[in-house]
Amino acid sequence: MFTITITSINSSINIVSVRENPAYKGKAIEYLQKSWPSVQPIIYEDCISHSIDARNSLPQWYLLELNGFLIGCAGLITNDFISRGDLYPWLCALFIEEQYRGNDYGSLLIDRAKRDTKNFGFEYLYLCTSHIGYYEKYDFTYIGQGYHPWGEESRIYETLLNGD
Repeated sequence: MFTITITSINSSINIVSVRENPAYKGKAIEYLQKSWPSVQPIIYEDCISHSIDARNSLPQWYLLELNGFLIGCAGLITNDFISRGDLYPWLCALFIEEQYRGNDYGSLLIDRAKRDTKNFGFEYLYLCTSHIGYYEKYDFTYIGQGYHPWGEESRIYETLLNGD
């Protein structure tokens, strides 16, 4: 388990890889379903359940714990329901509980996803979002629009994983 201890506020932050810690599977499914209620619950249940014994390095799911409480999550997947199937992997489902936002906790999940992506042999990491200004702070660059099966479009960002 990847652990960061913030001594200045005497808090313990853990980034939990569900694949490395399969006992967290149920918590991960429940947390992502709660955090992303617009996504059909079966999507996270099926994807997280099958990620644990996947043949390949993807998908990966992460939980962010602060002093034993779940406060965030993220995923690393091959396609985020976006038309650009030529691009992967994708950072997805990044979420931080509202009362913990503004503390840069999202960067911990982003950094873990970047590190794992690079360790898995990929040169770039992608994401799709409607947000402007957030991901640019973490070295993501807007590269164009992508289209979802349900008719919406999203901004696509990439980051080059050189020497990180």
